[in-house]
Amino acid sequence: MIRLTAALAPLLLAAGAATAQDHSQHTAPPPRPAEAPTADPHAGHTMPPASPAPNPHAGHDMGAPSQAGDAHAGHAMPAQADAHAGHDMGAHAASGPPDVPTSADDEGRPRQPPLPHAALSGPAHAADALWGADRMAGAREGLRRENGDVRATAVIVDRLEIGFGDGEEGWTWDVAGWTGGDINRFWWKSEAEGDFDGEIEGEVQALYSRAISPFWDVQAGVRQDFGDGDETPTHLVLGFQGLAPYWWEVDAAAFLSTEGDLTARVEAEYDQRITQRLILQPRVEVEASAADVPELGLGSGLTHVEAGLRLRYEIAKEFAPYVGVEWTRELGDTADFTRAAGGDPEHTRVVIGLKAWF
Repeated sequence: MIRLTAALAPLLLAAGAATAQDHSQHTAPPPRPAEAPTADPHAGHTMPPASPAPNPHAGHDMGAPSQAGDAHAGHAMPAQADAHAGHDMGAHAASGPPDVPTSADDEGRPRQPPLPHAALSGPAHAADALWGADRMAGAREGLRRENGDVRATAVIVDRLEIGFGDGEEGWTWDVAGWTGGDINRFWWKSEAEGDFDGEIEGEVQALYSRAISPFWDVQAGVRQDFGDGDETPTHLVLGFQGLAPYWWEVDAAAFLSTEGDLTARVEAEYDQRITQRLILQPRVEVEASAADVPELGLGSGLTHVEAGLRLRYEIAKEFAPYVGVEWTRELGDTADFTRAAGGDPEHTRVVIGLKAWF
């Protein structure tokens, strides 16, 4: 078997070589020519140059490309258009939105459309045709008084008290009243103090008062002093009265006497409500004089200070008894005048009194 295989091997090799030689003489067919292109249906038509796809960033100046590589690097990107470019924003450009005028000249309210012409074509008071002009004139006057021209009168007893201290007893009144409307009023005020031996010293004022703001009135008028002494001068008065911040009631005035003496006084009090009926009231009064007035026992500068604390109980809003303590002190040259007259420039006393109004 091995011998047969060895004898056939040269024959098989010769056959394979002949086969390879036979194919080497074959000529390969020429390549198939490319097919002619398909006819263009638009051949011969003049077509405008195709527009490139619009670039959303074309012409934008993007500025210098970032270090990390900007997808729009090299694009010219202009500054963002301002919706208000060319508009004159005036002073509101820096302070806020423009002040748009409204029909009520009240910022924030929408503009009201104008009245139709027919709304103003009728009579000024249509009710006159039904009820009569005379009758309706009286009704309109009543509405005017009730809604803007109210006249009222009040009497205020701020302090009506007796005091005990330093071996002496005395009494004090501080009352006032007014009549008029919301803007113009007539005020009267009176303060006095005395002892139970009959000595009395006080004053009364008559003032015209005009409101200059919701919480403040300016007052001007005259003041007349009275008492047991010979000196009872008359003064011109100019002051103001009202409600200061933190609900302090303030009454301040300057006085020019017929003798040319200029003095001033400031009073302030505050109601601290403890309960609905129990109220604690601190009160301070300071007086000053522009010059020495020996006949009145006054020295220049601050002449008198008074501080008190009163606790009252409102049985009703118009009626409230109270108890308290009060300290008074004469100052400067006024204290010297008091000592020279045999008096004590400082006093502390307990007070019992009544606050009322009607």
